[in-house]
Amino acid sequence: MTLLQIMPDDAPQRVLLRTDDDDRVIRELAARGVTLERWPVPGADVPALDDASLLELHRDRVDRLCAASGMKLVDIARLHPEATDAWRRRAQQARRTFLEEHRHGEDEIRFFAHGRGMFTLHLGDEVVAVVCEAGDLLSVPAGTRHWFDMGERPDFAAIRFFQEEDGWVGDFTGEPIADRFPRLDELAGGTP
Repeated sequence: MTLLQIMPDDAPQRVLLRTDDDDRVIRELAARGVTLERWPVPGADVPALDDASLLELHRDRVDRLCAASGMKLVDIARLHPEATDAWRRRAQQARRTFLEEHRHGEDEIRFFAHGRGMFTLHLGDEVVAVVCEAGDLLSVPAGTRHWFDMGERPDFAAIRFFQEEDGWVGDFTGEPIADRFPRLDELAGGTP
């Protein structure tokens, strides 16, 4: 279930709104210029699918979104738990990188095909945490300060959309704000 929590940017312990009502989440995000849609999730075993098969599973919607938004490139970001030290190191490094506040020069559009992750958006004097689950398509406008948490034990697959090859490159703000706010596992509980 999608979860939204809004806090003042200077008081992370003060919750202004917390809801898992899909309609309310969509309305609250839209009022802040952020789009959330729900796409159907077929009953496929997503972790077992290769990237091409996962894209093919969602081909019609992916093609429509690309045509409507001008996105030219699509790829898959995924991490699934493995019981190896190499996997743990890779997952921890990826998590540390995206837990720093940054922004992008183009819209950040992600469809969660499996698992979950949390986008935390720094919008003016608010911090808006959005726990995205399988079926969520989130579109964050270009220039929006944010960070992403994949949790202590990442398990997700997301289709990412880009206008340009370097669209994923983050412009890190250097602000330590993300350290003060709840992480995915704290906000939404442990493994789904």
